[in-house]
Amino acid sequence: MSDRNTLNGAAQDDARQGDAGRVLDIVSLYPKDMNIYGDSGNVLTVRRRAELYGYTPVVHNYNQGDEWPERVDMILGGGGQDQGQGTITDDLFRRSAQIHALADAGCPMLLICGMYQLFGEYFQTIEGNRLAGINVLDLYTVGHDVRMIGNLVEHTEEFGDVVGYENHSGQTFLGPNAKPWGRVDADGTGNNGGDHTEGARYNAVIGTYMHGSVLPKNPKVADYLIGTAATNRYGVFDPQYVDGAQEELRHLDELAARAAAVAASRPR
Repeated sequence: MSDRNTLNGAAQDDARQGDAGRVLDIVSLYPKDMNIYGDSGNVLTVRRRAELYGYTPVVHNYNQGDEWPERVDMILGGGGQDQGQGTITDDLFRRSAQIHALADAGCPMLLICGMYQLFGEYFQTIEGNRLAGINVLDLYTVGHDVRMIGNLVEHTEEFGDVVGYENHSGQTFLGPNAKPWGRVDADGTGNNGGDHTEGARYNAVIGTYMHGSVLPKNPKVADYLIGTAATNRYGVFDPQYVDGAQEELRHLDELAARAAAVAASRPR
């Protein structure tokens, strides 16, 4: 076991001894190889908001060759370059059955850019190399020489407008068993720049090209992940605010709204 996971295990033991009924086990998937454009901010946001709701988040940084945690309540995966994607593929397939079982059971997951692509059928690079995906999401991605980059607003049924930052050359196409997370206006590109879709959903799994990182600017999405994880584990999402927690949450939400407004107003 890596030193990092040893520390995670110790933190998990301490957390369970301190408050056995409020722990949330969160997997940060391949942070060494799949963590660009600020995607680690999603982990920080979930961890802090869970704490403010009175839970004890235990973050497991899972990298290649590490032991899979005994308990998984949420998975967060970031983006990566083609090289990073190729590096993790074999290990990802080793964990495919476990990840599929979690997705089928309603475990909340947020998968950004490169990880989003690898949760589909395949990603074919611009050089023609095909990286097989684990097929949690019914989609495939093909690399192109035109890069889609800039601030992006997508319209979702569940969360309203979601603001993020896309930076990808892969064009993703959804199959019949996937539904888009949201839709973009004519000036946005999203999955492929053609059909106005962005991201994909399956159960509580969200795949998206939204960097930013996306959760600090979109607290409704962060709260959905936390609330779903808590409900799955304990039967209910039951915030228990410590002193000052509600005030801090209001402050964070105000900052998020201001940041999202600025990002949405800036041209691509």
